[in-house]
Amino acid sequence: MAKGINQKLKLLYIVKILEEKTDEAHPMSTSRLIEELAKYEIGAERKSIYDDIAQLIDFGYDIVTNKSKRDGGYYMASRQFELSELKLLVDSVQASRFITAKKSRDLITKLESFVSDYEKIQLKRDVYVNNRIKTDNESIYYVINDIYEAMLLNKKIAFKYMDWNIDKKMVARKNGKEYEVSPFALTIKDENYYLIAYDDQAGIIKHYRVDKIKDERVLDTERTGNEKFENFDVATYANRSFGMYGGETQTVTLGFEHRFAGIIIDRFGTDIDIRKIDNEWANARVEVALSGQFYGWITSLGGNVVIESPVSVRDDYMTFLNRLR
Repeated sequence: MAKGINQKLKLLYIVKILEEKTDEAHPMSTSRLIEELAKYEIGAERKSIYDDIAQLIDFGYDIVTNKSKRDGGYYMASRQFELSELKLLVDSVQASRFITAKKSRDLITKLESFVSDYEKIQLKRDVYVNNRIKTDNESIYYVINDIYEAMLLNKKIAFKYMDWNIDKKMVARKNGKEYEVSPFALTIKDENYYLIAYDDQAGIIKHYRVDKIKDERVLDTERTGNEKFENFDVATYANRSFGMYGGETQTVTLGFEHRFAGIIIDRFGTDIDIRKIDNEWANARVEVALSGQFYGWITSLGGNVVIESPVSVRDDYMTFLNRLR
């Protein structure tokens, strides 16, 4: 057979064809592989295909030969990602509020390139993008990149921090004045992406919704507050900051029915000290950021979880309840 204009790319196109059009259930015969190569203007004969496959296997590609007379042929047995891994990634992308609907579709299309055409249909998951409340901030990916760059360079960042107004428009807080902080971590909590940073003006650690950060820039100024993060645990910080709303951090003793142990552990982790009181009740000492969100969480549990101490927090909680009347 005459050689085609893309002959030098023959091995690359064989890999492309096997990755896109074969899997264990759909091997490709030698004759069909020759036909597929012809579409790319590449000539091939049976003997050359055998040699090409052998070279690709020697190089490290997991190409399997099915010698069945009825449906024999070649298929790509393993890829960079297993199908089950890609299903998990697709579901995560679709369910993430901080990834825009457009970017979700773009990312899923890229993930589909890791499987055969026959398996792509299995990535059409039931977690539909359009039914999720998602951010419409397309620049979030550049914000995240700049934050990581600042952390890598040990630099501060400056940005405007946005919020919704009554007209459903995003407006800058503090009349557009820039926030200037030292970034130390990024975390996901309650389906949102947060920057955890040190504010040296206030002298405390704060957090910011990444999708509300705008006009960010990496400064030449070195980060401050390193000592605050020497023993800092992101998970502990996120768990005690209900709804990621800040507040005074305090140790609180919570009493709860045994059947609510799972709720307490899910919120505060397994490292907390739980003490059995009797056959129905137990208590645990936990650190929380006191806020309306924390008190609202206690209220939502309908008296099955109560604040035992300190008295000052119990009093604050009663004030919170009185305001609801």
